[in-house]
Amino acid sequence: MEALYERLAEAASGLSVDGAIRVTAQYEPVAGVGAPVAPPTVKVKQMIKDPATGKEREVDGPGQLFEYRWVGGERARVVLLDQRQSQANRCETALLEAVDLGDVVVPHLALHVFAEGRGLRMTNLDAPHRSRDAYFRDALDESGVRFDETDRGRALCETGTGDVRAFLEWVPSDLVFGIWDSHRKRRVQLKVPRTYTSELVGLHPLSGVRAAGRFDKWNFPGDNVELTADGWRPVDGAGKKGKGKTLKASAVGHGMIPPVSGMGGVTVQAIERNATLAMAGLRALRFGDAPKEYVRAARALLGALALLGDRLAFAASAVRLRSGCDLLLVSERIEWVGRGREGMAVTEPLELDTAAQALELFELARSRAEEAGLKWSKEPVRLRPNAQVQQAIERSFRLEGIGEAEGE
Repeated sequence: MEALYERLAEAASGLSVDGAIRVTAQYEPVAGVGAPVAPPTVKVKQMIKDPATGKEREVDGPGQLFEYRWVGGERARVVLLDQRQSQANRCETALLEAVDLGDVVVPHLALHVFAEGRGLRMTNLDAPHRSRDAYFRDALDESGVRFDETDRGRALCETGTGDVRAFLEWVPSDLVFGIWDSHRKRRVQLKVPRTYTSELVGLHPLSGVRAAGRFDKWNFPGDNVELTADGWRPVDGAGKKGKGKTLKASAVGHGMIPPVSGMGGVTVQAIERNATLAMAGLRALRFGDAPKEYVRAARALLGALALLGDRLAFAASAVRLRSGCDLLLVSERIEWVGRGREGMAVTEPLELDTAAQALELFELARSRAEEAGLKWSKEPVRLRPNAQVQQAIERSFRLEGIGEAEGE
């Protein structure tokens, strides 16, 4: 492990021919090759025919992401099964779970909320915009001071790309997975691109369909209901129309819905995950006037943190992306990618198959960074929401009558 750490430290500072670490993995559905898998549903542009005019018009609707890429030197259609943002979130979730279990120490922000009898928590490892999220902008420390006005919060706000030591000390994962301080108005906003990327695609997809409907065991009478102050009431052809809003019974969770065809899963020839840790990204991180030993160790530590997140999230024999998309790991290759020769990148196997090995590397990197002067807190920065956020959160958990179903 010592040799691996030294090689990582040299590469992360641009002192070797190693330019990246690459992970290439093949998966298949747990039901076997040829079984359908469910891509994420996203909003896409669609052309529909207007029944009133007979003309086509563009609308936003649910869909899946397809595109063409060069695969093995040939043009191939692919479906995105998990995008880079989602894959990064999976690594962060795995890191946070390891922190909660006490397996690893990673400094982070933790916003604690108690609302409607529920204890809630949000950290920069699961917030949409990481430590720069509006939730932390609108948070208070335990003494009631706005977080951005505390020493730690001010240090994060005042950080520029020339010295990211504050992020390394308090929210190091942000430097691995990328940040953009877009919630605080300023002419120059801090942006740190991610150094770790990963995505998962299916090759040569065939789109499927599914039938969706609802069977009402008690044959709920009537097609429509009317929303009232007390909830709802049935409405039939002879019923007197009130002032409430009239809806299909299915909109409040009752009645029959005849089965109709809809967007289904996809069948693919192969499923691949490609992940990279870019040494140029680590080398681009600046730490002000810190000594060379500190800079070298800091970059190596962030590289080790990225590898730990990847192994915690993806080293297992299977991965669940979402309902209908459970995948079995068939093969995996982890390698150093170096300066090319004769038109080909030079690759060399990297032995880091398990989360335990990645954790050993990370602990070595943390020890070296602390020897070089890094101070890491074992406890998170504890915060609570301000009054406005507290009120909004409480309202979101409050039951307020009958709601309309978003879809079937």
